[in-house]
Amino acid sequence: MISKSSSPVISPNVGPQIPTGDSGDVDLTDYVYDSKVEGNIIFTRVDAAINWMRKNSLWPMPMGLACCAIELMATASSRFDISRFGAEVMRFSPRQADVMIVSGTVTYKMALAVKRVWDQMPEPKWCIAMGACASSGGMYRSYATLQGIDRLIPVDVYISGCPPRPEALIDGLMKLQDKIGSEKSLMGLKADPEEKAVKGLEISR
Repeated sequence: MISKSSSPVISPNVGPQIPTGDSGDVDLTDYVYDSKVEGNIIFTRVDAAINWMRKNSLWPMPMGLACCAIELMATASSRFDISRFGAEVMRFSPRQADVMIVSGTVTYKMALAVKRVWDQMPEPKWCIAMGACASSGGMYRSYATLQGIDRLIPVDVYISGCPPRPEALIDGLMKLQDKIGSEKSLMGLKADPEEKAVKGLEISR
């Protein structure tokens, strides 16, 4: 909005405007800077924006297998309030979750069920191994216990303890948020399966 009057027009919403001379031309000698421009413009990268949305809206898939699951439940209570980090929406449907929290002892009988749930989760997805049993088998060095869930699915964050307190899980969640914030969201997209097959043939040749 440029006025044809010689005096500058000041709007309470937009701020001071550029004054004009008697002939109607814009007078740049008396240019007034709009101090609100910093709050109206944001410069960022697409990767940073996508990662910011992902890390602040994690939907956990609670895979509670043993006593660590009690600490996982306590994390969602009002005392610890995991909703401060945007991760209170725990979905028991793998198709609506993007981070699996494996809390407890993983037996070989249960391992295949955990793998099946993991395969049904959409990309991108992450995994937290909560407690000593999920991380390395814990005290159970037996034929029936899987010695760490990372032998079956990829793990992003390991949380020590037997069992770890809710504060430890929140700290692990913050570590996962830092990791998600540094990922290459667009460059890391998986290629089409047919394209992968073609590239594989080219390499083999």
